[in-house]
Amino acid sequence: MKFYIKNMVCVRCKMVVEFELKKLGLRLTLIELGKAETTGPVSVEKIKRFKQALLKSGLELLENKKNILVEKIKNVVINMICYTDNKLKTNFSDYLSEELNLNYTYMANVFSAEQGNTIEHFIILNKIKRAKELIGYDELNLTQISLALNYSSVAHLSNQFKKVTGITPSRYKLLSA
Repeated sequence: MKFYIKNMVCVRCKMVVEFELKKLGLRLTLIELGKAETTGPVSVEKIKRFKQALLKSGLELLENKKNILVEKIKNVVINMICYTDNKLKTNFSDYLSEELNLNYTYMANVFSAEQGNTIEHFIILNKIKRAKELIGYDELNLTQISLALNYSSVAHLSNQFKKVTGITPSRYKLLSA
């Protein structure tokens, strides 16, 4: 059975989901951001208990198809920004369409309707969040960070950073030191 889980965005979340499924005696066959699969049928009672356990950990079992799609989009974006070192060879809209095998316009419309914001805005916010983390680690310079986050230039990163945070990346680095 496939489970789609909201707010499952890190390794720790995956560990929580795995623990809760095993606690229910279910055999896990796959676990990735936003998704877990088990073998065989799962009783309504076990699903109910799993749902309650997830809520206690800040996670949520998704059952609505549009919510599931939004979570899939979020997970692809977060995975690309935070957990992949590969340089994008295409733009994010084509990348999302390819990863989820869906029309981008359809995904964008569903995402906007469900989230009240665009996919592009979600991508920008997560790229800036990741840039802040990388600046805080103080291991990469701004050029390296802009390349790692698939920006066309340091100026592009700096402009988006300032638009989102109100300060430049350099100023942020001084304030967080």
